[in-house]
Amino acid sequence: MTTPSAPVVVGADGSPSAFGAVRWAAADAARHGCPLHIVYAIGVPIDVGPTLGYAPIDAETYRKAGEEILAEAAEIAAAAAAPIGEIDIETCVREAAPVPLLRDRSTSARLLVVGTRGLGALRRGLLGSVSTSLARHAHCPVAIIPESAERTDGPVVVGTDCSPTSVRAIDIAFDQAARRDTELVAVSAWTEFYRYLSRAELEAEARAKLSETLAPLRSRYPGVSVRLIVAEDRPARLLLATAAGAQLLVVGSHGHGGFVGMTLGSVSQAVLHATECPVIIARSQS
Repeated sequence: MTTPSAPVVVGADGSPSAFGAVRWAAADAARHGCPLHIVYAIGVPIDVGPTLGYAPIDAETYRKAGEEILAEAAEIAAAAAAPIGEIDIETCVREAAPVPLLRDRSTSARLLVVGTRGLGALRRGLLGSVSTSLARHAHCPVAIIPESAERTDGPVVVGTDCSPTSVRAIDIAFDQAARRDTELVAVSAWTEFYRYLSRAELEAEARAKLSETLAPLRSRYPGVSVRLIVAEDRPARLLLATAAGAQLLVVGSHGHGGFVGMTLGSVSQAVLHATECPVIIARSQS
């Protein structure tokens, strides 16, 4: 369960991808006025079970290397946060595999941030065991940050099927848009499959449902400009096309209809492996 001072937690391993995630996490922590915790895990970066979490290693050598990486990460974080606001930064090295360590830290985090492998076009299909597993199993929202994600212009895009479980994603998206002083684009896909209405009726119905779902958040964030995109299309394709110029994409962890299985179902798999902008998986706190 999180508190108002719950930290943003980010994993660092010394890679360019992880340092990019640290920069993004520091800026987000500054926007929310919360601490940043940077974590270095000594262990094999795979989650292989409770008794095989990591291979035998020279812990002291890895600890010293981790401390050096964390010192550099803290400097990067302070520089990234400075234009927005000063933040408290804590670092820690732990003898554990990354996935169980970060998953455990996510229980008290506001947001968990991880990088991708940072391989540009080759990154498609190579998201990595750490980011993939945490997108599935973390106890708080998870931000997955491509190495090249430096843009601060463009809208925040949120994908929703208007189900009750998608409200968490919408809430996060409004908060992010407000703190970034940018437009929010809400995307909903519809289909005529097994429906005996005209396309015009189906689109009008989907648009009305989306407007109704957004109404409470629009009242809470009156300063956020909102644009609706409602179309007959595959959800993943529509989201990716809309997010091409975005600074952030937010998707829910569950849903129905076009956005079913958003944690790592067909839609979120396509989004996470193909988009070049940061993605937040709006997992509920548990």
